[in-house]
Amino acid sequence: MKSLSTYLSRSFILDGMESKAIRTSIDLPRELHRRVHEAAARKGCSARKLILEGIERAVEETKATRPKRRLKLDPPLIRPAGRRIRITNEEAYELIELP
Repeated sequence: MKSLSTYLSRSFILDGMESKAIRTSIDLPRELHRRVHEAAARKGCSARKLILEGIERAVEETKATRPKRRLKLDPPLIRPAGRRIRITNEEAYELIELP
């Protein structure tokens, strides 16, 4: 009886170990495909390497970045309830006993 195996299991058997890469395919317009190969030749690398570099760059550009500065709350987003107390830091320290 013939054993059926998928392309993934065949590659596992052929390689002898699990690969860290995943094979995928995309459909490129013919003109873009030609331009990719021409650009790779000018750069002196493979089209695969050029495509991977482009994907890496696109992923890096979309990484979430932390805001460079904090949100300004002057004036506050929500008005305080009650009357406003105007007191300096020095006056507050005089009113509160600190250890």
